[in-house]
Amino acid sequence: MRQASVERKTKETEISVSLDLDGRGDYAVSTGIGFLDHMLEQLSRHSLIDLQVKATGDLHIDFHHTTEDSGIAIGEAVSRALGDLKGITRYGSATIPMDETLSRVNLDISNRPYLIWKVNFSKPKLGEMDTELFKEWFQAFAQAAGITLHVENIYGENNHHIVESCFKGLARALRQAIEIDPRKSDAIPSTKGVLGGSL
Repeated sequence: MRQASVERKTKETEISVSLDLDGRGDYAVSTGIGFLDHMLEQLSRHSLIDLQVKATGDLHIDFHHTTEDSGIAIGEAVSRALGDLKGITRYGSATIPMDETLSRVNLDISNRPYLIWKVNFSKPKLGEMDTELFKEWFQAFAQAAGITLHVENIYGENNHHIVESCFKGLARALRQAIEIDPRKSDAIPSTKGVLGGSL
């Protein structure tokens, strides 16, 4: 049962996350930020991870804390649900087209968190959300989940398409990486016998 729940409460946000890695992509997401909700729904649907997120935060200040802390909480839940990482495929990659946009995501569930973010936006906001916050979400998620994550927008013009293709790319790559390898379901996918630390 690769499931986990996380409760995160600070002076800035209060977030609860529950997920099932072996789900069907069912979701119930409410962060108070419409565009972020839409992206997290895409993450759930295309990864087949059942995801419930309830967040309240200091949106009267800005969207930064809620965005970042939701990434932390979801990443922590993914890490807990994966447990000792035994049997997982470990690596995942996806190249996602969305109309005029093409984005590529590659990841390694390695316990060595790292983010490479090669995504640029032509506008400072999408709706009411600052576009710079998307990097903050991916950084927080990668750090908390223990994932080496490379996200690259190869080309594109529409900012909505660009960020959505990144989230869908993460979803598809994650779906691939968390799958249990039937030929090595009892083994840690590393010659060291453990994931994390030095190469």
